[in-house]
Amino acid sequence: MHLRPLGLLLGLAVLAACTSFPSPDERRQQAAQLAQGQHWQALELEAGIFRLQAFASQRWDKDDVLTLYLEGDGFAWRNARQPSLDPTPLNPLALRLALAQPRGNAAYLGRPCQYLGSSSAPCQTRYWTGARFAEEVVHSLDRAAEQLKQRAGAQRLVLIGYSGGGALALLLAARRNDVVRVITVAGNLDHAAWTGHHRVTPLLGSLNPVALRPQLAGVEQVHLLGEQDRTIPPRLVESFVAGYPPGNRAQVSVLAGFDHRCCWVQHWAQLWQQHAVD
Repeated sequence: MHLRPLGLLLGLAVLAACTSFPSPDERRQQAAQLAQGQHWQALELEAGIFRLQAFASQRWDKDDVLTLYLEGDGFAWRNARQPSLDPTPLNPLALRLALAQPRGNAAYLGRPCQYLGSSSAPCQTRYWTGARFAEEVVHSLDRAAEQLKQRAGAQRLVLIGYSGGGALALLLAARRNDVVRVITVAGNLDHAAWTGHHRVTPLLGSLNPVALRPQLAGVEQVHLLGEQDRTIPPRLVESFVAGYPPGNRAQVSVLAGFDHRCCWVQHWAQLWQQHAVD
């Protein structure tokens, strides 16, 4: 089977229309301005082998639950054949979701090598391409989640992951005992099925939530998908959930008129109220 480069499906329609991209500094500034607009503070967390960019409210409510938003893969590929030199998102959708949460304690966590400079060790291109879900990536996010949980004075976590952040939310939930719910938004939950569907290079350096279904079956999960999403077709996630053993606590919701990017932020307050609140 002929395999196309992984970047081929990652926003080619958008990339083809662009002749240039915002610089990493401009992308970092955009995220900082979004956070400052809601009076959130920027935090740099030493977590495992990586430093991670986080944003969080400057004041915490008295609540034992922290909702933690995990960013997607970001600007992983510059074009169909050329990985980006810096994966900082062009449009940090998970940050926008976090800022749209109407109440409760929330924080946002960027992925390794996003925001803080991709040229410093140990950042390598593999960490936003084939090893984007590597053990060291998951470990780093796990350590950062613990730091944010302590800052918030929380006892429990709700994990919300956008796109590739959905896989990481599940990988984190499988190794923690304080995650009460996972919500994925257009989540890439089985990267082997995803690369097979799109006939692109497998993510050979990455962990896959598929291997952890027994540990995840008891975790409450809601997987939100766009009916028109061509990057993550709903049937891929439906197949992932169908592979759980009986008695699992996972559900899938496919939203008409939504795709991979639209219209999550505009409707997030309502979706959060519907799926993230007991």
